[in-house]
Amino acid sequence: MQGIEELYTHQAQALDAARNGESILVTTRTASGKSLCYNLPVLEQVLADGDARALYLFPSKALAQDQLDRLRAFDLAPAVDLYDGDTPAAARPRVRDRARIVLSNPDMLHVGILPQHLRWGAFFRRLRYVVLDDLHVNRGVFGSHVANVLRRLSRMCRFHGSDPRFLCTSATLPDAGAFATTLIGEPARVIDDDGAPQGPRRFVLWNPPLRGGRGEAPRRSAYRDAAWLLRRVVEAEVKTIAFTKARKITELVHRYAIAALPPGFAERVSPYRAGYLVEDRRRIERRLLTGELLAVVSTSALELGIDVGGLDAAILVGYPGTVASTWQRAGRAGRAGQSAVVALDDALDQFLMRHPSYLFDRPVEAAVIDPGNPHVLSAHASCTAAELPLTGAEDGLFGPTWRGVVDQLTASGAIVAQGARRRWRGRPYPAKAVSIRSAGGAKFRIVDKERQRLLGTVEEARAYEEVHPGAGYLHQGDAFEVRRLDVADRTAWVRRAGADGYMETRSLTDVTSGHVAIEGALGTTMARLGPVDVTTQVLEYARKQLFSEQVLGVEPLDLPRQTLRTTPVWLEIPPVAADRLRDRGQDLAGAIHAAEHAAIGLLPLYAMCDRWDLGGVSYPIHPKTATPTIFVYDGYPGGAGFARRGYGVLETWLAATLDAIAACSYADGCPSCVQSPKCGNCNQPLDKAGAIALLRMILGHDAFAIALDARRTGRPDGGRGGVRR
Repeated sequence: MQGIEELYTHQAQALDAARNGESILVTTRTASGKSLCYNLPVLEQVLADGDARALYLFPSKALAQDQLDRLRAFDLAPAVDLYDGDTPAAARPRVRDRARIVLSNPDMLHVGILPQHLRWGAFFRRLRYVVLDDLHVNRGVFGSHVANVLRRLSRMCRFHGSDPRFLCTSATLPDAGAFATTLIGEPARVIDDDGAPQGPRRFVLWNPPLRGGRGEAPRRSAYRDAAWLLRRVVEAEVKTIAFTKARKITELVHRYAIAALPPGFAERVSPYRAGYLVEDRRRIERRLLTGELLAVVSTSALELGIDVGGLDAAILVGYPGTVASTWQRAGRAGRAGQSAVVALDDALDQFLMRHPSYLFDRPVEAAVIDPGNPHVLSAHASCTAAELPLTGAEDGLFGPTWRGVVDQLTASGAIVAQGARRRWRGRPYPAKAVSIRSAGGAKFRIVDKERQRLLGTVEEARAYEEVHPGAGYLHQGDAFEVRRLDVADRTAWVRRAGADGYMETRSLTDVTSGHVAIEGALGTTMARLGPVDVTTQVLEYARKQLFSEQVLGVEPLDLPRQTLRTTPVWLEIPPVAADRLRDRGQDLAGAIHAAEHAAIGLLPLYAMCDRWDLGGVSYPIHPKTATPTIFVYDGYPGGAGFARRGYGVLETWLAATLDAIAACSYADGCPSCVQSPKCGNCNQPLDKAGAIALLRMILGHDAFAIALDARRTGRPDGGRGGVRR
């Protein structure tokens, strides 16, 4: 049916393992045919057993849609269906009752299927396989939530009389078996014997040259160079994907590329990003798959395993932030693809240009999750009790911290005891109030005022930067100007405009500390923990000319602040230590900035999170503490316990941070120590030597710091021994 006469080694191993009743995790290269590793055993089971059911869970709706088309190619159209947030209410009973393979996502399982499990009883009773594609996406807080959703699913299946196996795929992961076991709650056999053929690959690191003209950026624009590369490969009819790091840059690179393409080629290049209407994204995907498009410029939206046809080249406009993501994106070019990373004028990108061995010799980053995080587990304990009364059998399923969390919810009255059982007391279902992703807020609509046509959407967290009044909005090659942003109605009204420029905004992030919950001294430094407001406000925008990227003017903006109420741990550096740094000729701002980056990079080792779950900001002088201050905070409303864990192991954590920086062999630091892939200041300023000196003073490894602390405490050793509460 698909012309496949022989299986690759890993596909045959996956099929045999599934037939033996094992859960599996297939970790082979991109474009190695991993989808057959789960489709074959599922289809075999469904065809052999008329009652068998399978549930596919994808991290994105686009991936589910792509797999739906693949499965329907097996002439199973009536038996395969989607069930997600876009499924009309009238169609949902049909999917529940008739579909034998249901494609969904963890979000819908959490909020739309498990709370309605009685309606899904027949499906759960017959469930044989649960498919989890792109397992590596489930990391950090999101992965911790998904792990608990999967435990709720396993509990529900047992209640309805089934015990399905998990069929998982992933990009390469360190310690993949342990990660899979933690995520799905049971052992999984790792299959990593990649039998797919792979030809020679070429990987180019492209650094735009220095310019040095007065008033110009130091280097030639990476966006223009990427567009030039894209034009060259398109004119050679090489099927290509270009990845960018932001939606605006996607539109910009696309516009630069098509501006110089000859007739007949420009129409065969398209942008692709979140924020487009569903029908627009499906149309672009179909054009790429059928070969109508020669190239697509995309955000990370196409990084996952969507079938985009036989691509031959990949262009990465800027280092994506992790080694894993770099290889995932480069791998979209197929088995014999050519890849290029075009460096941005950022300290991190420039480091990789100087030291390519860091990228090619370093293993991919570990994916870390913590299903037992009390903040996460408490939310799912409420959901679990609402779905079915708790009996005590859940203790082994959810782990050692489960019982304490349930006891706390019972003491608060959220869960009530009825004999040996405990049930949820409230209404409606608590799942509606539990977001398993870091939400960007409600969506703003983007409406063409002249045609009264919806162009797309943007999350509230991005709206003030992307569709502020006066902003230039690029959309699939067309240029618009935002005439009005109606915050109350969540609508940006746009009109067609000339495409002479684009906008870049400048924002200010500020941390306003509230009351101190815990505090103590670490040598001469005060460490504190307590609730804060992290406020971000877009202050102004610069209008830049297309192609030259020259600043044409700067305009102020008057937009609301966006506030994150969370919990940080913060360090108040004594002024005398700051003076000591200056006396040594070191940059205070660069030292605390570098120490902040490195501390964020090391905290996941102790807090069981991902660095993307954390935020940070450093002040040479904070307005409230009146001293140099470093904040490291949880990047989630209300906090997720990471900063609190960091405070509990503060001296150990900072010692590991010092060791990581000091052990780095690169003079100015590297992405494993002081450079950050998420820095809003382009990793400037950074002073690696200053960060080492600062941490040595904080930890008392510096004779000057010990003498200072001895005078303060009256003890020769300075009174060391951890944070004193």
